[in-house]
Amino acid sequence: MYLTKEKKQELFQTHGTAKKKTDTGSAESQIALFTYRINHLTDHLKTHKQDFSSRLGLLKLVGKRRRLLDYLVSNDIERYRAIVAELQLRK
Repeated sequence: MYLTKEKKQELFQTHGTAKKKTDTGSAESQIALFTYRINHLTDHLKTHKQDFSSRLGLLKLVGKRRRLLDYLVSNDIERYRAIVAELQLRK
């Protein structure tokens, strides 16, 4: 499995707001998890071009991440800038 329990806890600990393993609900930790999954699916689709169900899942994940980023822009621009710089999502 590509995403183990330990890897998920590491993502939540490094990117969460409270810097603890149980911070799964913050926007930053969810964006980090979605970014990890998006990168994995992108690599998968490079080799399996005909996997349309995974492509649909990828598009849904990108939409979820986009909505969370829009939420951060409208509520707290500094948190948005921090997570974008940390995950290198923009130029």
